[in-house]
Amino acid sequence: MEKFSHEQYVILKALASLEDEIGIGDLSAQLGVDQALVAAGAHLLAERGLLEIRELPLQELILRDGGRAAVTEGLPERRVLAALLDAGTPLTMQQLPERSGLTTREVGSSLRHLQHKGWARKAGATLEARVPESPPPTADEQLLSTLAEREGGRAFEGQLREAGVPVAEGLKLLKGRRELLEQRAKRRRLVRLSETGRALLARGIEEAREVGQITPEILAAGEWREVLFKAYDVHLGVRARIPGKGHPMQRVIAQTRRAFLEMGFTEAISPSVESAFWNFDALFQPQDHPAREMQDTFYLSAPPGVALPRDDGLVERVRRTHEDGGETGSIGWQRPWSAQRAAAAVLRTHTTATTVRALAADPHPPRKIFSIGRVFRREAIDFKHLPVFHQVDGIIIDRAATFANLLGTLAAFYRKMGFERFEFRPAFFPYTEPSVEVFIWVPEKKDWFEMGGAGIFRPEVTQPLGCASPVLAWGLGLERLAMLRYDLLDMRALYLTDLEWLKEVPLCR
Repeated sequence: MEKFSHEQYVILKALASLEDEIGIGDLSAQLGVDQALVAAGAHLLAERGLLEIRELPLQELILRDGGRAAVTEGLPERRVLAALLDAGTPLTMQQLPERSGLTTREVGSSLRHLQHKGWARKAGATLEARVPESPPPTADEQLLSTLAEREGGRAFEGQLREAGVPVAEGLKLLKGRRELLEQRAKRRRLVRLSETGRALLARGIEEAREVGQITPEILAAGEWREVLFKAYDVHLGVRARIPGKGHPMQRVIAQTRRAFLEMGFTEAISPSVESAFWNFDALFQPQDHPAREMQDTFYLSAPPGVALPRDDGLVERVRRTHEDGGETGSIGWQRPWSAQRAAAAVLRTHTTATTVRALAADPHPPRKIFSIGRVFRREAIDFKHLPVFHQVDGIIIDRAATFANLLGTLAAFYRKMGFERFEFRPAFFPYTEPSVEVFIWVPEKKDWFEMGGAGIFRPEVTQPLGCASPVLAWGLGLERLAMLRYDLLDMRALYLTDLEWLKEVPLCR
């Protein structure tokens, strides 16, 4: 005689007396056993061919808070109609909110429903009623009212149809009004004994104690011969385990740092509060350049200024380069250079300020330097701009450095970051020549994305710093890289406290 666990035993016995199908929920109520246990037992029996399970798709309708309010206070279109009938004359759009007790937005959204139901029409700047009195409840109102009477404000479509509610017409009128009604797809499982199951019951079955694991007590008593060991289903869902992990943006930064270290670069750091000398002047940006104005740069009132480099020769060479080109062969900007403007304290607008400091500290080749850090700009916040973001800057100082070396280095970096297609387009930057903008191809988006700029430092930058060798340079944004890596449409999502998204972000991506 075959043995079964308690749940499976009572299911088989209960179904033996039934000819028709029964819902698992109904069977659970009849047996007084938890529905989850009945469902699990039924599936195990079905896998053995003892039961037949049939699934029926169902549509559950759930009344939302807006729907409850509509039941008690009336749909917005009915309240607008009531205001028109009470006034006895057409009303302007400005008069309707006060007369109906609705917001301007609610009045505006009701117009389509008023006209669709034939209750009112817009005539110029006014709205006028098209019916002499308030109409009887429409199908959507009947549906909402019936749901409000149901426990929990929910019911299946079939139940409502059997009660005579005009479900199809009501849903058609409520289409798109998610604030009133929610529709949820569900499944109802019906179960019955199979012919194999009935034959087994005819031979007789027995209930056995089911255990999850063997214990010393079961072994000592010899009960292992009688008990039924519970099978483990490796396909069953389990509680999600959320491991500790670094923030996605920090992981991109760490991978960027590792990529450049693997290519033999040395990391440099510098303060976020920088002098305009290192942020602009050392890079041969004219002191009247628009990027230096208040609308683009954060200037600090405390400290009011930052001391210029102690090397007076360096400051003097930068001054001469700006005014007349100095020894560089350039004519400079042909304007007086102000040490006071160069000493202004700013929040650095690019990490190039860090790499140019490193270049001035030791301009002798060969050297490869990179820097990662926050930069600050007066940007209007939107889906692809933030006032604070991260950049990676780098320079290569080498007597034999060429433009091809620059493009090859950038290609090697993006390959390490998981991208295979690159494009370099000619561009202009004040302190590099020739210059390019870097684009990468994202197959999922089927588009090119700009990542930053690069080029070879002009002599007006390198020679005042004491460097006679070519210097390859680049500055790349990291937030855009993170957006592509994690398939984000909005850069702000990287910094929002969306715990659900942070939990779901895979570790290996």
